[in-house]
Amino acid sequence: MPAAIRIDLCSTAEVAPGNALKVDKAGLVLAVFNLDGEFFVTDDACTHGPGSLSEGFIEREVVECNFHNGQFNIKTGEVVAAPCVILVKIYKTVVENDRVFIAAE
Repeated sequence: MPAAIRIDLCSTAEVAPGNALKVDKAGLVLAVFNLDGEFFVTDDACTHGPGSLSEGFIEREVVECNFHNGQFNIKTGEVVAAPCVILVKIYKTVVENDRVFIAAE
C-alpha cells in the first residue's frame, strides 16, 4: 500500500480562529477551517450548488453555505441542513511546525 502524500496548504497564522481560507493546491480546491485552534479541511465547493464553503458562515463546528444556506458539519462532512443532501469530502489534517497539511491518497 503506497504511503499517503502530504500536501502543504498554508500556515496556521493565515486562518484566524472561527474563520476559513480557500486554498487551491495540487488540483484540489479546499476550505481550511480553524475551530478554536483545531484545523479541519474540506472540499471548498458545496455539494448542492456553486457556493464556496470558505466564504460561508461558521458557527461552532457548522458551516452554512453562502449560496442556498445548506449546512455541513466541518469535522465530519455530514449534512446538517437542507437543501444539501450529499456530504462534503473531508481530509485527514495534520498541523506541524505551524503549517497545515492534508494527507492525500
